[in-house]
Amino acid sequence: MTDTTLLTHKHNPEIETMPREQLADLQLEKLQKIVRHAYDNVDHYKQSFADAGITPNDLKTLDDYARFPFAVKDDLRANYPFGMFAVPREQVLRVHASSGTTGKPTVVGYTKDDVDIWSGLMARSMACAGALPGDMVHNAYGYGLFTGGLGAHYGAEALGCTVTPVSGGFTERQIVLLEDFGARVLCATPSYALNLAEVAEREGVDIRKLPVKIGIFGAEPWSEAMRAQLDERLGIRAVDIYGLSEIMGPGVAAECVEARNGLHGWEDCFLFETIDPETGDVLPMGEVGELVISTLTKWAQPMIRYRTRDITRLETAPCECGRTHLRIMRITGRNDDMLIIRGVNVYPSQVESVLLGEANIEPHYQLVLQREGNMDNLTVEVEASPDVGPSEYDAIAKNVVHVIKSRIGVTCRTIVLGPGEVPRSEGKAVRVRDMRPKN
Repeated sequence: MTDTTLLTHKHNPEIETMPREQLADLQLEKLQKIVRHAYDNVDHYKQSFADAGITPNDLKTLDDYARFPFAVKDDLRANYPFGMFAVPREQVLRVHASSGTTGKPTVVGYTKDDVDIWSGLMARSMACAGALPGDMVHNAYGYGLFTGGLGAHYGAEALGCTVTPVSGGFTERQIVLLEDFGARVLCATPSYALNLAEVAEREGVDIRKLPVKIGIFGAEPWSEAMRAQLDERLGIRAVDIYGLSEIMGPGVAAECVEARNGLHGWEDCFLFETIDPETGDVLPMGEVGELVISTLTKWAQPMIRYRTRDITRLETAPCECGRTHLRIMRITGRNDDMLIIRGVNVYPSQVESVLLGEANIEPHYQLVLQREGNMDNLTVEVEASPDVGPSEYDAIAKNVVHVIKSRIGVTCRTIVLGPGEVPRSEGKAVRVRDMRPKN
C-alpha cells in the first residue's frame, strides 16, 4: 500500500464529498480484494464460505454480497488468540483485546498500514467533529488493550493536535490540567465527561468558562437527553463518535459538528448494511435493524459482514455539512443489551432518555435486574439533585415509575439515592446490574 493511499484516509474533502455512485464503485473494488484476501488466508472464512456454497468469484456486484455469511463475536473467541489473522503474526504491529469479562477476550490485530489508516480515519473523524490542527486535546479515554485511548491519541496527532494522554481516573487532577493546559477538545466516554463536570462543580471550578469547546464522546450508548446535559454542564458542543474493536476501534463513523444528526460512516473504508436481526435479511435504506459492517482496508484481520448487534438505521439523504457518506443514526440499543421485563422489550437508552428529561434527579442511574419467582423485575436507581431534600424522594420515585410506565410501557420499582450514591465510572458506565441467578 502506497503512502498516497494512506494519506487519503485523513481529512480529505474530495473523499468526504465523493458522489455516491463513485463511492459504490470504490467499495466494490476494495470489497472484492479484501474478500479474496480473507478467503485465501483465514481458515474460518474458507470454511464459512464453503458452508454457504459461495466463493470470492461470486462477488461481481454489491448486491451479490448479501449471499455471503456473517461473522460474529463468537467467531473471534473460537479462534482465540490469533486464528482470525490474515497475515503472519510477525507482520502484526499491534494487538488490542476486549476485557474478556464474559469469557475469552476477543483479540484484534493491525499491520503497520492498518494502524496508519486507523490514525487517518480517526483524524478525519475528529476534524468532522470540530477539532482543528493545533488544538490541545485532553484524552480521557482509557489506554491499554481498550482501543479508545490509543485510537484517539494517534488520530489527534495525525490531525496535528497536541495531546494530553491523561487516560481515566484522578479526576480532580484532570480538572487542574483542563484549566492549566487550556484544552479545546475533550475526548472521553459521555458518562465520565459528566463526572468531570460534577467534580469541577464540587471543586468550585466553572468548567463552562474553560477553553474546552468540543467534546468527542463514544464507547457507550448515549441519548439526545444526555447530549443536552453535556452541552449545558460543560459549555461545549457534544459530538458522537462510533467504533468497535472488532472492526477497527473508534473512528468508524463520526457526527459532524455542523448538524450533529447521525454519524457519517466512512464508506471508503467500510461497507454498512442493516439486517433483520431474526432472519438476517438485508433491509432497505432507512429501516431500523441490526448494523452489519465489513472492513474494506484492514489487512491484518478483515471482518466480513460482522454483526455488531447495534440497532440503528442508515440514511443517505444529503447532510448540511456537504459530506456524502451515509449516516448511522442514533443507536437505540444492542440486541444483547435488550431487557425483557414482563413481556416488554426495554433498552437502557430508552430509560436514560426518560430519566434525563425529569427534574430533581441527576444524570446518573443504574438498572437492577432481579428474579422473583418466575418473573424478572426491574428496579431503577436514580440520584437526587443536591438541592432536593430526602422528604421529596418518595414523590420523585413515584413520578419516575409513572413516566417510565407511560412512555416505555414497563412497570418498575424506583429507588432515589442521595447525591453521589450512584457509582461513578472512569471508563464505560455500568448501567445494568444483573442480579438474576446465572443458572
